[in-house]
Amino acid sequence: MTSDLTEVEDRLRTLLDRYRPELVDGSIYGVPALVWPGATGHDYFVASKRGKTFVSLYLIIADRYPEDVAAASSELQARRSGRATFSFPSLDDALAADLADLLDRLLVRYRAEHA
Repeated sequence: MTSDLTEVEDRLRTLLDRYRPELVDGSIYGVPALVWPGATGHDYFVASKRGKTFVSLYLIIADRYPEDVAAASSELQARRSGRATFSFPSLDDALAADLADLLDRLLVRYRAEHA
């Protein structure tokens, strides 16, 4: 299990890098994000920020598609700490794979919103 925050952050970045170059770098309130080209404001796909005890992913799109979140493991759902926030103090292989599946499902939705 990856529990060092630098490793967690690196692992999450690797997961998110799979969505480049379809998505481009952006930011929301100064937090690095991946967005659809030309998207503005809160229309981001995912943002990430390292805190003192965990790395957070902000997936506002998850709030729009609760059925996609419901399809995730209970362990991943337990990492949801707000409408759009998933917090990772650690990240093992199973949780990373489940997160990748959720991100893939949500990207299909996000892409359709911009088609």
